[in-house]
Amino acid sequence: MDLSVVIVNWNTRDLLRDCLQSVFDGLGGLEVEVFVVDNASEDGSPAMIRREFPEVRLIQSPTNLGFAGGNNLALRRVSGRHVLLLNTDTIVHGNVIPECVAWLDRNPHVGVIGPRLLNSDGSLQPSSSAFPTLKNLTMQLIGVTRIARCDKYRMTGWDRSEERSVDVISGAAMFVRGKAMAEIGLLDESFHFYGEETDWCCRFREKGWSLKFVPIPEITHFGGGSVRRLNHRRDVMLTEGTTRLQLKHGGPAAAVACFTILALHNITRAVFWSAASLTGRPGAAARARHFALVVTELPRAWPSTPERATNS
Repeated sequence: MDLSVVIVNWNTRDLLRDCLQSVFDGLGGLEVEVFVVDNASEDGSPAMIRREFPEVRLIQSPTNLGFAGGNNLALRRVSGRHVLLLNTDTIVHGNVIPECVAWLDRNPHVGVIGPRLLNSDGSLQPSSSAFPTLKNLTMQLIGVTRIARCDKYRMTGWDRSEERSVDVISGAAMFVRGKAMAEIGLLDESFHFYGEETDWCCRFREKGWSLKFVPIPEITHFGGGSVRRLNHRRDVMLTEGTTRLQLKHGGPAAAVACFTILALHNITRAVFWSAASLTGRPGAAARARHFALVVTELPRAWPSTPERATNS
């Protein structure tokens, strides 16, 4: 088996249909198995898969296990030399899948790669980044990362026209060497929605595996997907996941500093948009409500359960 494709779905039936069709259209001559893990969807996704894609290996979870837990259900069953983690809100173009498999075969020291990702309008999407260090988070807080050439965290000043070693590959489209995964273990399920692929990438690097962005075109990542249903909870979960990363890889002091930085980020934006709403600025009132809700729920964003790297 050349490749195992793993897709986790939660109430994104129509996006999933388009994603699966693009995957099957773009396999070339590879021997591939495709898993879809359905995280307790209520939109008829499992029925659609059985009806339209009977070759898919469907795994239904009775509860929403999140990104890490959902992927792990399939990762325990894969048999491919390599694995592709793919979001439902993606469309695969051309020969990107066989080209990425061939690239991994030519570069046995690399554990994880990411291809070029596009936004829905065809513009380039930052699909790799540096680790969210306290320095990078502070630069984000004070607004320095809004300047593309200064955003070393998101790497937005780079046109991604050449290969480059990176800290983190986006989980929207992540090719993983099976041998490396067998050594590192599976995703850490204490990360429910954010931070899981960053943590995984850290663990690959710690074991000596390289992570590379490769300019192989290309996959469209629309963004949103099931995240659109989360509203302000998205930012709360982002704070929790990022703080958990610091707790796991930097210790309690780093976690407290991280939580403080992210809390200040949300508090200052709540104040700014509340003031802007008084001037009648379009959209300001909605943004003010959004950040006010985030600030209200920040106490829930402190990691309440210990990290636990899943190794089997």
